[in-house]
Amino acid sequence: MAQQGTAGPAGTPRLGRVIKAAPSAVSGVALLLPGGTETSTRRPSPLAAGAVRALGRRLAHDGRADGLAAHVVRYRCRGWNGAQARLAEDTAWAADEVVRLYGDVPVCLAGVDMGGRAALRAAGHRAVNSVLAIAPWLPEDDMAAPPEPVKQLAGRRVLIVHGTNDERTDPELSFRLAERAKKTNRDVCRFEVHSDGHRLHQHQDEVLALASDFVRGTLFGTDFARPLEDALAAPPPLGLRMPLASGFGRSLRR
Repeated sequence: MAQQGTAGPAGTPRLGRVIKAAPSAVSGVALLLPGGTETSTRRPSPLAAGAVRALGRRLAHDGRADGLAAHVVRYRCRGWNGAQARLAEDTAWAADEVVRLYGDVPVCLAGVDMGGRAALRAAGHRAVNSVLAIAPWLPEDDMAAPPEPVKQLAGRRVLIVHGTNDERTDPELSFRLAERAKKTNRDVCRFEVHSDGHRLHQHQDEVLALASDFVRGTLFGTDFARPLEDALAAPPPLGLRMPLASGFGRSLRR
């Protein structure tokens, strides 16, 4: 997440340029959602957008032949800002912009950190068919406040990935959300990256391979890798605590 004080006042949301070269015909779009902060009206730092570019490059490379376009969403400001849920609002705006630019194509919301919360919250948009939340920031349980909603995830395929040693965003909170969502939506799964932290640096290749497999499978109907297929089919808690095996990226081809 970006440091406070590195950018000026908030502006307007924007859709970043397509990552790598745009395919000749766009058949699906991945919207990449950077992290943010709980409360701020300042513009997002470029560092936040940079953190999702590796994911965007992998998706653009692997999905180009299928017609995948990947864009980074530029929020108005870096703060979620309580009930305003600014990052989720900007994500919904970006999905509208995709419809305007490309027409009726399926969209995957792919977010990290606070962007993962935005992806989950904005999943009810009519263009969205899938959600990828990597190390999502979620609020602590509060008996005085309603729980994070999950009804908007109905009819969407959902993948959550979280490091078990994440000290910035609590992996147990993402498990509890996935558990609630799974009760009404069987197409929810969650992978645990054992011994890895918030940025998932130790197993970045495996995380990117899993993300690519999920996004291409949901947007274009390509076959899921066996571990992902098993996780989606497994009852809780098995499909919500699926370990991401070392070398997953090298074992995708079957």
